[in-house]
Amino acid sequence: MSTEAIIFTGVAIYLVMMLVIGIWASKRTGSTANFIVAGRRLPIWIGSATIIATWFGGGTMMGAAGASYDQGLIGVIADPFGGALCLFLVGFFFVRLFRRLRLLTFIEFFENRYGKTAATIAAVGSIASNIGWTGALLVAFGLVFQSLTGVPMTIGIMGGAVVVFVYTVAGGMWAVALTDFVQIIVIAIGLILLLVVVLIDVGGWSAIAPQLPEDTFRMIPAVPSWEAWLNYFRAWVIFGLADVTAQSLLQRAFSARNEQVAQNSFYLAAFGYLSLGMIPVMLGIIASVTMPGIVDSETVIPELALAHLHPVAIAIFVGALLAAIMSSADSSLLAAASVFSVNIMPLFKPQITDRARLLATRIAIPVFGSIAVYVALEVQVVYDLIQDANSVILVCVTIPFIVGVWWRKANRTGALASMAVGFLTWLVAILFAPGFPGDLLGLLTGLVAMLIVTALTQKSDPPQPLRNSDGEEVEMKDRLGTLPLFRRADSTAGI
Repeated sequence: MSTEAIIFTGVAIYLVMMLVIGIWASKRTGSTANFIVAGRRLPIWIGSATIIATWFGGGTMMGAAGASYDQGLIGVIADPFGGALCLFLVGFFFVRLFRRLRLLTFIEFFENRYGKTAATIAAVGSIASNIGWTGALLVAFGLVFQSLTGVPMTIGIMGGAVVVFVYTVAGGMWAVALTDFVQIIVIAIGLILLLVVVLIDVGGWSAIAPQLPEDTFRMIPAVPSWEAWLNYFRAWVIFGLADVTAQSLLQRAFSARNEQVAQNSFYLAAFGYLSLGMIPVMLGIIASVTMPGIVDSETVIPELALAHLHPVAIAIFVGALLAAIMSSADSSLLAAASVFSVNIMPLFKPQITDRARLLATRIAIPVFGSIAVYVALEVQVVYDLIQDANSVILVCVTIPFIVGVWWRKANRTGALASMAVGFLTWLVAILFAPGFPGDLLGLLTGLVAMLIVTALTQKSDPPQPLRNSDGEEVEMKDRLGTLPLFRRADSTAGI
């Protein structure tokens, strides 16, 4: 068999396996809660695996490898370093409280604290971000097919999208979590296999290290200018801070069996994500020496696979690439569809049955997915697209979210002021100073607006208490992720 035939066979087997898991998982999706948050029954081994797989997508596998190829470690501050930081922050500061709230989406938190207007703004921003994220992942999917098989990118993008649509629509969170568990195993095997073979072929790390530029492993700006430092901090917060509000992440907290499982799943995922994420980064650095002059650096991983692996091993590695991409794309689509059915649809139809909400969630998946396909076909740069998709969340949602969790005085007026000021600052920066990190400036001005306006409007707009899904007020205590890691917690952490 030719290399292309072997790759196609392996990919076909892998995709069929994903579809079978999705169809099997559909037996557990008889209600909206089962479909969106897996009935709140995910154990730690599935929980941590699905978090890693969700985070480990085309941005890390393709984009970060390309960025390290071009710039070394300073090019991958946002991902995987910022991504791992985000997982730790969510686990330490937010997971326990949000599991306790028993919500379906984090937008319900916005509605409880700040009202429908703020919640709607956050919902629209979340949907837009997830569509952009999915589009970037589909670009990565198309790049893999084009690089390894010669199949046009358009066909790869559309083919990958259809498979993701089918199993996500069929099984919801159960399908996503179970396929994620399989996918992260495939990812780990594929990456470790490629790294070992490449190092053997090039004569080991000792043959590569002397040929690297001195600043390859620099993690702070080389040029001490204010613009360089602003962009550096922007790289940390675009994932590390903005994504603490990611529905695709918080959905895992809502789905966990209890608070302790939720907390520890994020800690294990942070460690696993950074460890696994450094492999494509190192491969990109190695390729900068052994394969200089690659026109599109985001194809460096497929190029290494073609150059160093046997056709059968290439088929395995293609499975790993597709696993990384699909495990994030399905989560993003499910997150966007969940926010639509739970938070947007009631604006037009206040009285909705659980069955109708479940149907709306399923319909929204291919609808938003189709929009993501269009985005993927129009903007074909993975790493930049993923970062841009996060900007709207960073300037509009992040500050009200964090302040709402940790400051009892946070109110509706302050949140709306923060959203408006943050967004307008970002928009002005895009229009008049496109090289300036406008989203970082929007984050800072949004924080100032939130603090000042909230303090001035305490009497005219009293803060609203935090309520769970049953409308009961929830005490904002014991929120830090300090539950035991390796033994069962005492008290109510099992709820």
